Amino acid sequence: MRSKQKNIALWQVGDRHYDFRNGALVMGILNVTPDSFSDGGKWARSEAAVVRATEMIAEGADIIDVGGESTRPGSDAVALQDELERVIPVIAALAKDSPVPISVDTCKAEVARQALEVGATIVNDISGLRDPAMVKVCAESDCGIVVMHMRGVPKTMQAAPEYDDVVGEVRGFFEERLETLQRAGIAPERLCWDAGIGFGKRLEDNLALLRATGELAVGDRPVMVGLSRKSFFAKLLDESEMSARDWPTVGLSAWTRELGALVHRVHEVQPNREAIRMVEALASGGADHSTV
Repeated sequence: MRSKQKNIALWQVGDRHYDFRNGALVMGILNVTPDSFSDGGKWARSEAAVVRATEMIAEGADIIDVGGESTRPGSDAVALQDELERVIPVIAALAKDSPVPISVDTCKAEVARQALEVGATIVNDISGLRDPAMVKVCAESDCGIVVMHMRGVPKTMQAAPEYDDVVGEVRGFFEERLETLQRAGIAPERLCWDAGIGFGKRLEDNLALLRATGELAVGDRPVMVGLSRKSFFAKLLDESEMSARDWPTVGLSAWTRELGALVHRVHEVQPNREAIRMVEALASGGADHSTV
């Protein structure tokens, strides 16, 4: 495997410690929003969301990522109370019986705090923990943390973003975050990086970051790739149908795994998981990840 992440330590997620030497993780996306860009709000009702999460776990999801705010380009922020009402009941229901960790996809400290209280063990923050209140919430917990790079906010992030060196900027952001979060009392073992494909990035920026997947593991921390059904597929394939993006997602999941991505955030769990496992089998004779 051509990964440049050979010294990755365990990822601490609550009382679990994931050993990436035995394989990558698949994070299943559960959008509980009425205006999700990718699944049209199909899982907006709590009961439907729990059923969908159960299906993804059966398909092999290692983590379920619950989000209550659309972050598609041009989307408006959701009111705090609305986001709480969407995600907290779902996380509470899942955490009772789920055999896998539950992640909350939010940039609001209060949403993260309440989600952790009802059983979430990962905070996935698209704003990269820039809010001191979010840093405080995470520092007071033992949760795993996904730190994402994003230019601006979803409402305006695609308004003519430009980079001289997008890979260098993203690496620099992770280096600054590592230092800042360590000073705040957050152990590096709890961190995972996400380059933010599609978040304030042009097509060429997305492609450059994907090619550089193995170079983004600042501090020997794992890299998560979130490219499932992204709009750049439509630009490359001249195909606007959302379902047409699923198999290209599988192909890139396999390719980025070969480059060293260790967490893959996807809508369709089973085909992505199978592709990732095939890459691992070819590279090392077979691997099943485990917790210790």
